[in-house]
Amino acid sequence: MDDPNTPVDPLERTLHTARALVLADLASGEVAAADVVSMVEDSVVQRRWWVEQWPEGAAYVAGLVAQDVQDALLESHGRWPLCPVCGSGDPHALDVEPELGPDPHWVCHKAGVKVASVGSLGAATGGAATS
Repeated sequence: MDDPNTPVDPLERTLHTARALVLADLASGEVAAADVVSMVEDSVVQRRWWVEQWPEGAAYVAGLVAQDVQDALLESHGRWPLCPVCGSGDPHALDVEPELGPDPHWVCHKAGVKVASVGSLGAATGGAATS
């Protein structure tokens, strides 16, 4: 049994945080079906290898997992997350910015606004609130 006093490995903490943030955004839009959760898990596995090769990139993992899942969803389910800001015109997806940087957030390039931090999409879209 694991000792509860043993500190959590920083890599594991980073990966678990990224997983939780992306799952919160998926759940807020009621998109967290089993196959979609599997996409998150696949991304986390790939990003584990990536951050093991480049430890300085740990701060970028949440944004990269969000982008990975967004790309996988586009191929199988369509655009996600849809922009809650633009009420008219063609529906379009939000983008993650920065593409490779800390503090990732969802932005609408059409309106030029930051919509929410990755993990807080529910508060911006009226979905399930996340903290």
